Amino acid sequence: MRAMNRRGFFGVLGGATVAAGVGVPLLSGIRGSTSAGTLLASSVPLPGRFTLPLVTPPVLAPVRSDATGDYYELVQRSARVELIPGMKTEIWGYNGIFPGPTIVSRSDRPTVVRHRNELPVPVVVHLHGGRTPPSDDGYPTDLLMPVGSAAEHQHGHDPAAVITMGERDYRYPPRHRAATLWYHDHRMDFTGPSVWRGLAGFHLVHDAEEDALPLPRGDRDLPLMIVDRSFAEDGSLRYPSLDPTLKTPGVTDAYGAGVLGDVILVNGVPWPVAEVSATRHRLRMLNASNARRYRLALDPPPPGGGGLVQIGTDGGLLDRPVRHDAIEMAPAQRYDVVVDFGAYHVGQEVTLVNEFGAGSTAQVMRFRIARSAKDDTRVPEKLSEIAALNPAQAVVTRTMRFRHDDVRGMAGWTINGQPFAPDVVHARARLGTVEIWRLTTDFHHPIHVHLAPFQVLSRGNGGPGSYDRGWKDTLDLRPAEQAEIIIRFDGYAGRYVFHCHNLEHEDMAMMGNLLVT
Repeated sequence: MRAMNRRGFFGVLGGATVAAGVGVPLLSGIRGSTSAGTLLASSVPLPGRFTLPLVTPPVLAPVRSDATGDYYELVQRSARVELIPGMKTEIWGYNGIFPGPTIVSRSDRPTVVRHRNELPVPVVVHLHGGRTPPSDDGYPTDLLMPVGSAAEHQHGHDPAAVITMGERDYRYPPRHRAATLWYHDHRMDFTGPSVWRGLAGFHLVHDAEEDALPLPRGDRDLPLMIVDRSFAEDGSLRYPSLDPTLKTPGVTDAYGAGVLGDVILVNGVPWPVAEVSATRHRLRMLNASNARRYRLALDPPPPGGGGLVQIGTDGGLLDRPVRHDAIEMAPAQRYDVVVDFGAYHVGQEVTLVNEFGAGSTAQVMRFRIARSAKDDTRVPEKLSEIAALNPAQAVVTRTMRFRHDDVRGMAGWTINGQPFAPDVVHARARLGTVEIWRLTTDFHHPIHVHLAPFQVLSRGNGGPGSYDRGWKDTLDLRPAEQAEIIIRFDGYAGRYVFHCHNLEHEDMAMMGNLLVT
């Protein structure tokens, strides 16, 4: 069976015909099938673990704030940075850093972010988890072209695409609960390689409800972006693009099921160590990997276990905390947890391990309990109110099948047998209505729905899983699994997408249009 050529199939941006390989999905891991994808090994000697300090992405200051909101500016550009000690790596970064600067906003204030594109290719910005008007959600063909580029034939086969030259403002209304969101590139066919090169950053939302809780804050509130990457002998990032210039899409045959790296980076640092006080800390854990899943645990666990106290998920606070010995994370998912390092003694070291990993990917980072300190924080038994959506109010139940498929004689990834195209609508929903979606899979597929957060009703014949509480925007579906989610489509009407957040699957057509009318 031939591999699917996304450029030849759709021709959205024009360019030469290239055979973009999908291949047969491979499963990699040590505890059964843990990640869909193939390991791309580094050719540089791997750096030592737990020798470099954890760094926290800088918080971006607004260029101005007034009665109309807070205004920020970001430049997307290439830069040479030190990821592997002693070597320079070219990245694509927001303001030339990876992760990009953290944007901190308030739930009651509009946020406007002006992006300037100084990269050699078009970009799209998506605020992942945002409740955003369609014009600012980052639809995959709404391109921001490079500064100074020409606009000829950029609309391709999507006449509805909005093309902007050089700079554009993304406007985010004040419609969010406090939550750990993130922003990343979302260009059709190229999300995988663009995020791999560094186009990702945190966007944290705060509100009065969360501020009133006695949770850890300040330097005890740590955003942790966890990714896997691979490096060449010269320190450059390895990625199996058929076209390294990212003008035409596709990866080589072996990697169409997902690209897995062998170096774990946390906030851009390989296997860092964080010195912490013997107090509670909030860890905002984000899996920003292309395809790798993690099962994160503390080694050693604290006395009595349950050391990862989950307080939040994709869409913000849970109604009450949940204690875990380990947390499973699929790409794009976020879990806010509180760890009480006061359960350990000063001088002790605690490793965040990945029980789905092997060799170099079995460890993520280390915490060193450096000192004692006063701790006036706690985790309340009641965190927030979450009203359950009522299945009896659903106006329709839809079935969405996510599968490795034959697409017009070529290998690809589809939803209900249909590959993504801008003019193919997979679901039409009416604004303000509630729907139930029944999701089924063949292999691992983390399913992300834009615009509307959802609640998980069931997995298989049982109820929600251990990590399914609260408002979600990304659901981790395992091989041959079925789940039901319930969604209220409120906020905005317009054209949105839903897709697998294994970025190689997304780039190879596992995305659908959601039209809210």
